[in-house]
Formats: sequence, C-alpha cells, structure tokens
Amino acid sequence: MWGGTRYRWGVKLTILAISRLARSPETELVKLYAERATNAGRALGLGPCEVVEVEARKPGKAAEAEALRPHLSDAHVIACDEHGQARPSRAFAEEIARLRDYGVRRLVFVIGGADGLDPALLAQANGKLAFGPQTWPHALARAMLAEQVYRAVSILAGSPYHRD
Repeated sequence: MWGGTRYRWGVKLTILAISRLARSPETELVKLYAERATNAGRALGLGPCEVVEVEARKPGKAAEAEALRPHLSDAHVIACDEHGQARPSRAFAEEIARLRDYGVRRLVFVIGGADGLDPALLAQANGKLAFGPQTWPHALARAMLAEQVYRAVSILAGSPYHRD
C-alpha cells in the first residue's frame, strides 16, 4: 500500500526478446518468475509481467531492431546490454518503484539477439542494464532478468525472499 490506498495495475512490465525459446528448463523459469512477479506486484501497482518474444524477418541487428520497435511505443525502455550498468537488486527495485511513482505506465526490458542490440535502438533506450562482465546465453539472460524483476517486486513488497 502507498498513500493509504491499494494500487490498481500501474506499470505494465514487459521482457521483450528476440527469438522464441524452445521448451526448456530456462523457459519454465522465465514463465515461473513472470507469474510470481505478476502475483506479487498486483498490490504494488506493478504488473502484469509479460514475456514477449519476436522474430526478425532477416538476420542482423537492424532487422531485429525493426521487429522490436513496434513493442516499444509509449514505453520506458531499459536495454539489456553488456555496456550497461550492473545494479544491486535493491537499487534495481528502487528504480522500478521510482519509475512507477513518476507515472511510467509501461516498462520494457529489451534483450537483443546473439550480437546484441542495434546501436540506434540502444541510443533511444532510457537506460541500460548489464548482468555483469560475463557473457550469458539468451535463455539464461531471460531467466535471470525475470528472476530479478520478481526479486525487485518482492523487495518492494517486503517479502523475505531477498536477503542482503
């Protein structure tokens, strides 16, 4: 609760990624954490949390950006990029809460293809998020992002899930 009232859905959270994942343990983790974030975020004005996978018609970053762009209109975009800023989980949660409190209605986290995101799309993003200096497979990056979104929501809800 904030301001004495329950939130209605406030910020729609979207994990937007290039290519569709085959059925795998990572796919199940992404689905699980997105559902948990949706359920836990309801009272906080966060969610629903959805996962959107798109296919590019041609190979390459420019074609991938073309496939991603229709899903970015009217959204606050955070690009997942190796040159982005790694954030501790609490700082990530605070950023999501701050965006909600500023009135952001759609928050989209974008994961590019194997070669990353198109430079023009990166330049248009409102922020960049890194998962550290390691290189991660796309399936794991999605699972890690979904888990961090759920973790952020659980931190904001005061859940004991996160431990410092």
